Amino acid sequence: MTRWRPLPDVLPREALHLVEQLRALKDRTGLSLAELARRTAYSKSSWQRYLSGAKQPPRGAVQALCRMAGAEQVRLLALWDLADQTWPHGAAVAAGPAEPEADEAPAGAAYRRWRAAALVSFGVIVVLLAGLLWVLPVGNG
Repeated sequence: MTRWRPLPDVLPREALHLVEQLRALKDRTGLSLAELARRTAYSKSSWQRYLSGAKQPPRGAVQALCRMAGAEQVRLLALWDLADQTWPHGAAVAAGPAEPEADEAPAGAAYRRWRAAALVSFGVIVVLLAGLLWVLPVGNG
């Protein structure tokens, strides 16, 4: 079982309860943060921020952890909804030693952005070629 640092005092009760439950689920999986990162769309440093209370976990991270632990999502998502209403939005909450501030996008997000840009570029090229073919005169030969 992981030896957890105390959670920040500035977190509201609902947020504290959510993070405590997430820590228990993480312990239940028996996975390290690195292994949890490999099996989900969230990096090791993101999981560190979520489980230290430094940053509010996204709803998808809660769902992913529930799936990994084989836990019922409904109760944890209800806790997430309550914590979301009270979580100090904006800057990350100070939680012990400094951690990287930039929240990394899930691994699949970069691929989805790249794929969308490629599809849009392909569509623009097709439209331009179709317009060019329509405008060019047809040779009678």
